[in-house]
Amino acid sequence: MSETPQNPQYSADSIQALEGMEHVRMRPSMYIGDVGVRGLHHLVYEVVDNSIDEALAGHCDTITVTINEDNSITTQDNGRGIPVGIHKKEGVSALEVVMTKIGAGGKFDKDSYKVSGGLHGVGVSCVNALSESLKATVYREGKIWEQEYERGKPHYAVREAGATDKRGTTVTFKPDPQIFQQTLEYNYDTLANRMRELAYLNKGITIVMEDRRQKDEKGEFISETFHSQEGLKEFITFLDETREAIIQEVIAIEGEKNGIPVEVAMIYNTSFSENLHSYVNNINTHEGGTHLSGFRRGLTSTLKKYADSSGMLDKLKFEISGDDFREGLTAIVSVKVAEPQFEGQTKTKLGNREVTSAVSQAVSEMLENYLEENPNDAKTIVQKVILAAQARHAARKAREMVQRKTVMSGGGLPGKLSDCSEQDPAQCEVFLVEGDSAGGTAKQGRDRNFQAILPLRGKILNVEKAMQHKVFENEEIRNIYTALGVTIGTEEDSKALNLEKLRYHKVVIMCDADVDGSHISTLILTFFFRYMRELVESGYVYIATPPLYLVKKGAKKEYAWNDDQRDQLMQQYGQGASIQRYKGLGEMNAEQLWDTTMNPEFRTLRQVTIESGSEADRIFSMLMGDEVPPRRDFIERNAVYANIDA
Repeated sequence: MSETPQNPQYSADSIQALEGMEHVRMRPSMYIGDVGVRGLHHLVYEVVDNSIDEALAGHCDTITVTINEDNSITTQDNGRGIPVGIHKKEGVSALEVVMTKIGAGGKFDKDSYKVSGGLHGVGVSCVNALSESLKATVYREGKIWEQEYERGKPHYAVREAGATDKRGTTVTFKPDPQIFQQTLEYNYDTLANRMRELAYLNKGITIVMEDRRQKDEKGEFISETFHSQEGLKEFITFLDETREAIIQEVIAIEGEKNGIPVEVAMIYNTSFSENLHSYVNNINTHEGGTHLSGFRRGLTSTLKKYADSSGMLDKLKFEISGDDFREGLTAIVSVKVAEPQFEGQTKTKLGNREVTSAVSQAVSEMLENYLEENPNDAKTIVQKVILAAQARHAARKAREMVQRKTVMSGGGLPGKLSDCSEQDPAQCEVFLVEGDSAGGTAKQGRDRNFQAILPLRGKILNVEKAMQHKVFENEEIRNIYTALGVTIGTEEDSKALNLEKLRYHKVVIMCDADVDGSHISTLILTFFFRYMRELVESGYVYIATPPLYLVKKGAKKEYAWNDDQRDQLMQQYGQGASIQRYKGLGEMNAEQLWDTTMNPEFRTLRQVTIESGSEADRIFSMLMGDEVPPRRDFIERNAVYANIDA
């Protein structure tokens, strides 16, 4: 056998030892989650977190975030300003250390910050590494200091740039197109939702959000100012504005247990869903963790004790479960932890065990006092719990019926499902198609190897206004469960999914490109958000985008997905061109549907993600709930082609 290596160029010199900023640029997703839309916006959050930490330390009360005309971002605060003196170990300004060294920052010094969101220490230096350009300006001790960078490397040493009576830090950065190849455009609403959230979580702080890319009817830049005096109480009121409360006011506490600041706000409403939102040091922990476990423990034990002693459960023939105490509950749990243990840099689940008992004790004391002082509301809550238990008992039977019919239970697939031949879920996709007619066209146009079609008859049940057993009894929803192959859950968690059994890793909602189609898409998305949220969070849900127009002239033809594309094609084709408006999927033949909407080579699929659980909860409640005025206002502000009835 020859001793000559197969690749003579592979040697010790081929092994890259990436450190700091180089590693961030080589593996950006390790630091900010991804390099798509979410990662782009995460850059802003990392910089704002620094200003929020200054506020938590008591040195800052106003933060301004501006989207500039060129899609760069400027954040400004009135904190102490990043120190600019020479760092003893590094031999350069502390500002340069903070901006260019991963793991550097005052957050590791307990004398500087007691609590902090970005405790991994990669915040602003990570943003610097992933920015085409960044400029940091510090107003400190009567002087202005500045430094500019290109992809994390400083252009010059930190320099003095004048005198000032201001204080604080201003950072302007422009994301690097080499890293963010999908998009460089910031979404105002996404950033504004996060700034609003931060204002509620940190009462007394003022956060100004401005977009210099667009102006209002007065000719002024779009802007909003977020400020909250009551914190989580106001946050709950905002989230539940479209739901009908069954108790008089928001139940809220704020205090410290075992050295851990705990803030909780909650209210019961007439809905059938549970909406819990949790935060650690302002970070949205959408996967929960020990603080949420503590809240659930305190809530369940205290309400169970009260309900038992009231005698209201005496006639109930089965046990109350934890789920029953949380039906129709909207709650926010916010804790500040000096040394939080998160699962990874994305900080989605808290692991500190000591937090469980702290939150549980705080919630128990809060509820005990409230229930004693408000006997009428207490009775109303227990009655809601009893109704939830009765509905759960009925839902269990309905759920078992669905389970018996799932493919995993040997019950077979839904009769309307046209399955694919591929067995690997990672290669398979299923289209949920509006109507039998479009479903028939999709079946003819699909690639049978990896594409399955499930036609849905009309509009599925609005789960926002339906009790759980009604959801599981609905035929269209049962067909979705059965086709996907997922199991529905247990008594402890009735909505938990077993994603290991999922038969398709692309679940594509394909509806008409009109108002009715949008309504059906929203109904399906509401169902997924309330009952299959893990499916969305895992990135398995997509929306197909069929074209709106076909522009033809002689043998030439092209599709248009919006009015601008249509107008451009009409101008390009000139006189004699004709336009066909597709009112529904059924108006396209199988070949056209494949070419425009189903062919992976040419189609556009929009992946459904949850940027903010609290905002998604509020939007679904508003769109699919009972309150008409907020929904009307939302449609008037956001609709492109909706006709609003008087």
